[in-house]
Parts: sequence; C-alpha cells; structure tokens
Amino acid sequence: MSDRSHNRKVRGSKIRASRKEKQQKSRRQEQKEIDRLEKQKASKGQSQQARKTVPLDTTFISSEHAFIETDEVNRLRHRVERWLKAGRPTHLIGPTGCGKTALAMYIARERDRPVVWINGDADLTTSDLIGDYAEKEKISEHDKYIHNVLKSKEVVRDRWVDNPLTIAAKEGATLVYNEFSRTKPIANNVLLSVFEEGVLELPGQHGESRYVDVHPEFRAILTSNSVEYAGVHKPQDALLDRLIGIYMDFYDAETEAEILRTHLDEDELSDDRITEIVTLIREFRERLDITVGTRAAIMIGEGVSVVEDPTQAELAEICVDVLTSKVSEYSEVEALHRDIEDTIQETEVSIS
Repeated sequence: MSDRSHNRKVRGSKIRASRKEKQQKSRRQEQKEIDRLEKQKASKGQSQQARKTVPLDTTFISSEHAFIETDEVNRLRHRVERWLKAGRPTHLIGPTGCGKTALAMYIARERDRPVVWINGDADLTTSDLIGDYAEKEKISEHDKYIHNVLKSKEVVRDRWVDNPLTIAAKEGATLVYNEFSRTKPIANNVLLSVFEEGVLELPGQHGESRYVDVHPEFRAILTSNSVEYAGVHKPQDALLDRLIGIYMDFYDAETEAEILRTHLDEDELSDDRITEIVTLIREFRERLDITVGTRAAIMIGEGVSVVEDPTQAELAEICVDVLTSKVSEYSEVEALHRDIEDTIQETEVSIS
C-alpha cells in the first residue's frame, strides 16, 4: 500500500509553535502584565504625592484681600499676635460686619505658616472637623516569583480622610475657625484636648492612629458673633476657659473710610462721598434698631458709585435695599424707610 499521508489535508490552522516558544510567549505576557501594574502603581503614587504637596493656604482658603492698617487696627492686631506667640488660641467676638474675619485672616497669613479654614454652622459635626472613613481604597497584590504563574488578589477597604482640624494639627498650620459659635457645642468638644493637652483624638481610628500629637507651631484664631445674634450657641465653659477672648466693636471713622477706599474705585467714588457715607452709617447705628456693619457701608458705596448724581430719595432707596435683609417682616420695611429718610435729612448728608 502506498503512503499517502503527505497528501492529507489538515482542517483548521496548523500548529507551528513549539513548547519552548509557547513558554517564552507566556513569560512575555506575564512580564507585560507585571510592568503594566507597576507603572499603574507608580502613576498612582505620583498623583498622591502631588496632592500632598499642594500648599494648604491655597487649598482651604480664598484669595487674599487688601488689609487696612490704622492705629486702631494695629492695636488689635498686636493683642492677638501676642497671645498666639504665647501659644494660646484666640477668640474674636463682636457684631457682624465689624472686621473679625478680615483681621483673623491677615494675622494668620502674617505668621508665614500654612493656613486652614473652617466655617462653622449648625450642621457641622466632629467628623467634619477631624475626618472620617470617607473613601474606598483598592489594593492589588501580585505574585511574580512563581515561574509561569501570575497570581492576583484585590482587597477593598475603607480609607480614612483627614479634615481641616486634623490637617492643621499635623502640619502646624494656623487654623481660622470662622463663625465658631454657630457650631453646636458637642461638635467642638474635640478642641478641649487640642488646646489643653496638645493631643487630638480621632474617634473611629484604632491603636496608635487614634491619637495625633499636635504640631508645636499649630495656632488657632476663632471668630464669633455676640451671643444675642440668632443661630449663635453659647460654647461650653470648659472650652471658653481655654480661649483668650477679645471683644471687637466697629472701627473708628478713619478706619472705616480707609476700608471703603480700598474696596471702592476712587474714580467712581470721591473722598468726599466716602466721608459722607461713613458719617451716615455711623448715624444709622445710633438711630436704627438693627446692626449696621462696615460691610453695609461698602455695599451702599457700590450702589452710590453707579448713580451719577444721586438725590436724597435715591440715596434712601439704596440704603433701604442694603439694610432690608436686617428686618424680619415686610411691614417693618416701611418704618425702616422712614427712619432712613429722616436720618439723611437731619444729618444733611449730600452725596451728589
């Protein structure tokens, strides 16, 4: 019988690779996967490092504004700075719009340390201050030491994320806690050990991670409205005992005029108009049953600056628009309008 095997047709693709070639191909694929994972891990590490090196003062606070330095402002500034040098947290208390926050931010920046900002409100919790398990972290493990075998395991776990107070305590930053007394006292209990023992406790953490030694350069400046304001909570006595309290009032006429000049374009509002607005604002404080802050003077100045020659009636309307939010009912607006008109007439303020 003749051998016809060489004429046999083979269905499908022919097997061309030897066992050695297949092993080499498997190793190349394995090494390619390992290299990809290593590259991904390195890229993730670089991204995390980039986030860590972002300056705190550009991450947590707004851009810097011009600050006015007059004799009265400098006296207050030196008082606060003296206590910060002594290592004591300082609590600025006063009516809304009197410049507490601006003073706190200026002093914080002048320390030449990172600045961390917290804005208090009734919904703020301890976790909002210190941090929480707020993210998921995926960890991949690969065994590249067993020949021709690629083992992979992924573990997903909760990851702790620091919030402003913890960051400030670790980094030795200056903490500016604005509207401190609007936060419910129970949330602020965590500050007791920070200010007294220099230790921050992180509820939810375990072992050594539960306690953070406060950096020796850490300082805190807190601001609050007076207790008679709506939405203000009286802080616990144990915490007040650890704070240096400095009460502020509205600045003198000279300082308020300088503040207006800084915020308003001199081409649109002359020195004479600024002086008249400051005079009017200070008269409102004596006559009206509402708080009229320096911020209101700036807003009135902005309204006046867009009117070429405002009449007394137009000036009254501008003042009413700025101050109406201070009254609680529509029926009170008419009375406010009358009081403002009377004040303008009696003080003979002329903005035209």
